[in-house]
Amino acid sequence: MFNILQKLKKLSAVTIGSLIFIIIAVVSFIIIFFWNYNYPVNNERKIYFVDNISQAHRDVIARFNALHKGDIKVEVINLPFEKFSTNERKELLARYLRSKNDKIDIFTADQIWAHRFARWAEPLDKYFTDNDKKIILKYALQSCIYKNQMVAVPFFMDIGVMYYRKDLIEKLPDYKNIEKKLSESITWEDFIKLGERINKSGSPFYTFQADNYEGLMCSYIELLAEQNKSLFENDSAQLTSQESLRALNLLVDLVNKYHLSTPKVTEFKENNSYHYFITNNGLFVRAWPNFPRDYVASYGKDPRINELVKVPLPHFAGCRPVAITGGWNLMISKYSIRKPEAIEFVKYLMSDEAQKIMYEEGGYLPTNNVIYDDSVFTMKYPELKFFKNYLKSGVHRPYLVEYTRISDIVTHFIQLAIKKEMSVRDALQKSQDMVNDKRFYIN
Repeated sequence: MFNILQKLKKLSAVTIGSLIFIIIAVVSFIIIFFWNYNYPVNNERKIYFVDNISQAHRDVIARFNALHKGDIKVEVINLPFEKFSTNERKELLARYLRSKNDKIDIFTADQIWAHRFARWAEPLDKYFTDNDKKIILKYALQSCIYKNQMVAVPFFMDIGVMYYRKDLIEKLPDYKNIEKKLSESITWEDFIKLGERINKSGSPFYTFQADNYEGLMCSYIELLAEQNKSLFENDSAQLTSQESLRALNLLVDLVNKYHLSTPKVTEFKENNSYHYFITNNGLFVRAWPNFPRDYVASYGKDPRINELVKVPLPHFAGCRPVAITGGWNLMISKYSIRKPEAIEFVKYLMSDEAQKIMYEEGGYLPTNNVIYDDSVFTMKYPELKFFKNYLKSGVHRPYLVEYTRISDIVTHFIQLAIKKEMSVRDALQKSQDMVNDKRFYIN
């Protein structure tokens, strides 16, 4: 017993914390699964679908179940974002699939997970013809290919956008000129000048998310991509380039030099940044297309939501406007014993009917390109015309098996730079050294 205690003392606090998280997460997942699991009582074949289940999901599933009554029934295993972060969902699914359990048939995966989850996913090329693939947005389908195999199907898209308060901007004498620049993607240089001019109002000028998480990585990669620079060159991280320094300097300066963003951004993920922006009458916020719906779902209706206008994110002068694309893909477990039924459900989720329901009720951007060309539907939802064009400026995060490890390291250090706890140059050098030395992880 003494020896065991001595060994336990040698474990770092981080390691113990990680073990506790793993135990709690796995137990929570098992409880959620078996709470949702209903054993079949007739000839109806049940398939189990894991996702953050919204009302739009439930309505689509109810429609599918009605169409296949007595034959196939979809049951859900809900992993809500309110309880599980994206990384926690990833670890839960990875640990469950690693056990080769056949109780999960379909699960959603962040676009950047495809390379990691391919080992547990059913290859899909044999189920989808070339005509099937033609209805999928090409830039969405790219995230589903691993080693020249289709291992996933795009479910819905996401892309970084900026929202502004129209009622506040219209108080400026030259608001029409400002709105024109915003609609075309304003340069960061002009955006900062605008902020310095009107920031005396006391309202937050620009709110973005700089907590130590993937949202911060998205902002950083966008600033690199618009300068035609990537994280990696020749399989090695290149984080100390002039482009990288320029990108991080901007994020740091927005908070510490220009004072256009509150230091609180280092505490913000999406929802709390949205709440801060709305309740403090902010002028601009970096967000995702679902922001208004997400806000109402979390905090209730607020008349200020009706004043929001979405526009492209700013860009450096002389560079091209870009935005990180995201979204979630559908993957079928290779351990599923209901693959034909799972394929049937996945194909339904890609149908015009299902994609329209998901957009109308949940604001999920379609990955079925037919929706964007449906004149009747786009007349009802003209913002789809904006997204059809805007998605063309989208850029993907790197498709790497170890992307999560890399993101954890980089966001840890760039957040320290924004907090002024480390210089920009030191933060990027430390990130580069640790990413390239594959022994290191940030917990």
